[in-house]
Amino acid sequence: MDLLELQKRVGGGLLCFPVTHFDADLHFDPEGYRRHIDWLLGHRPAALFAAGGTGEFFSLGLEEYGDVIKAAVEVSGGRTPVIAGCGYGTVMATDFAKAAEAAGADALLLLPPYLLRSEQEGLYRHFKAVCGSVGLGIIVYNRDNAILQPDTLMRLAASCPNLIGFKDGHGDIELLTRIRHMLGDRLIYIGGMPTAELFATPYRAAGISTYSSAVFNFIPECAKEFFSAVLDDDHARTTALLKSFFLPYLEIRNRCNGYAVSIVKAGLRVVGRDAGPVRAPITDLTAAEHGELAAIIDRMT
Repeated sequence: MDLLELQKRVGGGLLCFPVTHFDADLHFDPEGYRRHIDWLLGHRPAALFAAGGTGEFFSLGLEEYGDVIKAAVEVSGGRTPVIAGCGYGTVMATDFAKAAEAAGADALLLLPPYLLRSEQEGLYRHFKAVCGSVGLGIIVYNRDNAILQPDTLMRLAASCPNLIGFKDGHGDIELLTRIRHMLGDRLIYIGGMPTAELFATPYRAAGISTYSSAVFNFIPECAKEFFSAVLDDDHARTTALLKSFFLPYLEIRNRCNGYAVSIVKAGLRVVGRDAGPVRAPITDLTAAEHGELAAIIDRMT
């Protein structure tokens, strides 16, 4: 897909990052995953982040990762761009990037490198190497131990023609404003905070017009309704949805590390679209928490 067309399509609507399905023995469940991708596409996301953070990229081996991306690409059939999660150290990240390209992905979401905090020069070299290893469009994910400064991002944009986007999971509005001022329309800008709906309104004011929604996995109509309300500056509707669903949801999500992923799989289980358990080291919600989540979802459906 042409990079300009890719930017236009990814930046043109609500994004979804599907979970990765596992069976009871924690093996990848390709048929369950394919059914889920097809169901999501029926709700018309602007793009899919396959094997991203919510898709448990961090727990996938290289071979099964390729299977996940290939399945998403095949089911999508060009209906929407497929953006593959990618990360770890530079050597491993390039291996995953090449596997995603071979599987037919349209773009990569570059997650932070493994473990270490790095200087800006090191981050520049890392992201530049991965960008240079493939011909895919690249979106860098600004979060955790990979917080890019405007000058570094400008250098990357100048040296990597296939760098098409910047996704923020850090939440520093001042930094975002500086980046938007310096980079302008060179990149698309995507909100990427956990439960992005909580940040959608201030991010929009900072020039970020879209975001990736985890709850799209199990209540896509609610996710789309909230997104439309944000675009329409309908503060009464966004406030009502925050109060009735997102804030109670957030209260459960924040109880344990890793629940940002686990609660999405729990939501799918609640609505009868079970995607299986999460893989260690994260853990599933307790039975009591499932009940709490079911009551919250019931109010929305």
